[in-house]
Amino acid sequence: MIAILSPIAAIALALAISAILLLASGYSPARAYSVMWNGAFGDLRTFSEVLIKATPLILIGSGLAVAFRCSIWNIGAEGQFYAGAVGATLMGILVTSLPPALMVPLVLLVGMAFGTLWGMLAGYLRVRFNASEIVTTIMLNYIAIVGTSYLVTGPMIDPAGGKYPQTARIVEAAVLPRFLPPTRLHIGFIIALLMAFLLYLVIFKTSIGYAIRAVGINPEAARYAGIHVERNILLAMAISGGTAGLAGAIEIAGISFRLYQQISPGYGFEGIAVALLANNHPLGVIASGILFGALRSGAEVMQISAKVPSVLVFVIQGLVILCVVAFGLYRTHSYRALRAEKERG
Repeated sequence: MIAILSPIAAIALALAISAILLLASGYSPARAYSVMWNGAFGDLRTFSEVLIKATPLILIGSGLAVAFRCSIWNIGAEGQFYAGAVGATLMGILVTSLPPALMVPLVLLVGMAFGTLWGMLAGYLRVRFNASEIVTTIMLNYIAIVGTSYLVTGPMIDPAGGKYPQTARIVEAAVLPRFLPPTRLHIGFIIALLMAFLLYLVIFKTSIGYAIRAVGINPEAARYAGIHVERNILLAMAISGGTAGLAGAIEIAGISFRLYQQISPGYGFEGIAVALLANNHPLGVIASGILFGALRSGAEVMQISAKVPSVLVFVIQGLVILCVVAFGLYRTHSYRALRAEKERG
C-alpha cells in the first residue's frame, strides 16, 4: 500500500507547490491544470502523443530499474540513448538493400548494441578500477552528446541539407510501422511494453534476476553465497544501457528518421524519476512512464494555450521529478532502516 500511496503523494505535493507558484505569478492553477489534462487526454491524437513520449521513458525506466535493483546508480541513460541513436542511424543510412522485415530488427538491434557497450564501459570501470559509476556515467553522457554533435556537423552531416546539423534520412525500410492511423503511434510502444514485461520476468522469475537483486541488497553476502558480484554488475549495466540504446534507436526509426544534435529532450534523466516512481519495478514503470509522458505533453499544451511561460512549465516538471525522487529515496531509506532494526532485534 505504501508503494502505491507514496508516488501519489509525491505527485500531489508537486502539483500543490506548482499551484502556489502559478498563483504567485498571476495565473489560474485550475485553468492551467485543465489545459494540461486536455492536452494529454483530450482526444485520441493527444493521447497517442502521450504514448509516443512514454515509449522511451518506459524503455529507459525499466532498464534503470534493473540497475538500481543491483544498487548501481546508472546516471548515463542519456548518453546510452544517444549511442543507440547513432548506431541506428548508421545502419539506417549505410544498409539500403534489405527488406523491412530484416531492416527494422537490424536497426533496433544495432542501436541496442551501441547502448549496451556504452553502459558496459562504465560497468567495466566500476568492477576493474572501482570507479564510481555515478561519475563515469555522467562523464560518458557528455562524451556521447558532444560526440553526436560532432558527427552531425562533420562526418555524418547530410550533404543535401546544407549546413544544418543533421544526418541524411534513414531508408524507408528502416521506419517503424504505425498501427493507429492517423496518429503517429508506432510499434515502438508495443516493443517498450514487451521489454518491460520481459525484464519483470528476468528480475523476479529467474536465477539471474535473483543474483542481481542479491548483489544489490548485500554484495558481500552475495559473494559469500557464491554469486559473482562483478559479473552481475556488468550485466545490470549492460541491460540498462541496452534498453536506453533501444529507446534511442526507436526514436530514430519511429519519430525523427534522422539524427539531430539534440535528439533527446532529456529522456535519460527523466527515466531515473520514472524508475524511482515505480519503486524499481519494470511493470510499474509502464504506468509511471505514461504519467511522465502525459506531464510532458500536457505541459507543452499548457504553455501554448494557457500562456504559462516556458520557465514556469519547466519548474512544474522539475518539481514533479524532484518530489518523486525525494519520496522514492525516502521510501528506500525507510525500508532499509526498518530491515536493519529487525535484524538487530
